[in-house]
Amino acid sequence: MSELSGPQKAAVVMMNLDRARAVEVMKHLTETEAEELAAEIIRMRRPDTSTTARALREFHRIAAGQLPPARGGRDVAASLLEASFGAERAAGVLTRVSSHMAGTSLEFLNAADPDQLATLLEAELPQTIALILAHLRTSNAAQVLAALPDPLRTDVAQSIATMGSATQEAIAVVAETMRTRTGVFAMRESTEAVGGVQPLVEIINRSDAAIEKALLSSIEDRDTGLAEEIRSRMVTFADIVKLEDRDAQRVLRGVDIRTLALALKGVNQAIADVIRKNVSERNREVLDDEIRIMGPVRMSQVEEARAEIVRTIRSLAAGGEITVHRTDEDEYVY
Repeated sequence: MSELSGPQKAAVVMMNLDRARAVEVMKHLTETEAEELAAEIIRMRRPDTSTTARALREFHRIAAGQLPPARGGRDVAASLLEASFGAERAAGVLTRVSSHMAGTSLEFLNAADPDQLATLLEAELPQTIALILAHLRTSNAAQVLAALPDPLRTDVAQSIATMGSATQEAIAVVAETMRTRTGVFAMRESTEAVGGVQPLVEIINRSDAAIEKALLSSIEDRDTGLAEEIRSRMVTFADIVKLEDRDAQRVLRGVDIRTLALALKGVNQAIADVIRKNVSERNREVLDDEIRIMGPVRMSQVEEARAEIVRTIRSLAAGGEITVHRTDEDEYVY
């Protein structure tokens, strides 16, 4: 490594800090910066002494004598991310890093029409389809999954959740097959594929309410534990109580008053309090009037209204505009 990039130098420095200090540094990074840094830590694994010394000198730390090679790799990156962002957010970041690093050979399929791609994939084994969907953009994967018929859709979802890693050779075979069948020839090298519950959760989060409900119901029939784990990681309507006030206000700002009124039908008091607290006084009055004149409504209307709010939460959270605090993250101490 004769010339180090900025992220590579940062990775070397992070790998040579003690873990507590590295975690504190990571906490000050955005998720995008953390992804880039984690990718470099994974790639570098064990940089040699001269590379380490060169990077440290640039950060004004003089390396005297024989420096032990720092240890990188996936486990180191995962440990730093988890301590910095919490287990669930770390899983999402690491999944995106791994997907970017491993899935470049399947990237060309992102340009395919999701319905056509679903038709093309129907004859493949669920494990093969899962491998492909795990490396598409999440929004594309959600559309392809929705277009698959059941029970194949459930088979594929279960395969994504339980999938481990695949060798470079296995991915190359799948990529070559798809390249031939789609007539696309420009490919890039890949490394390994990573599946698991979190990639499936991110795909389901991008699906519409009907697909989400049907898929979770089908998975629950097969594996109750897996369905419970998926639900525990998903953003739901109840998660609005886990938002900071400013984030709740950001979510509610663009929601129609009638949609809010429908969503509040039969809701528990904690959720109602958060919503009422984070709309303007004028909108609160309008909301109360809407609820009073609405009368009985179908449960399907209530579910769709809540789903619309959930889609807003998921979209803003995915874009980094708000943060949903999960139960496995550190609590604040005052």
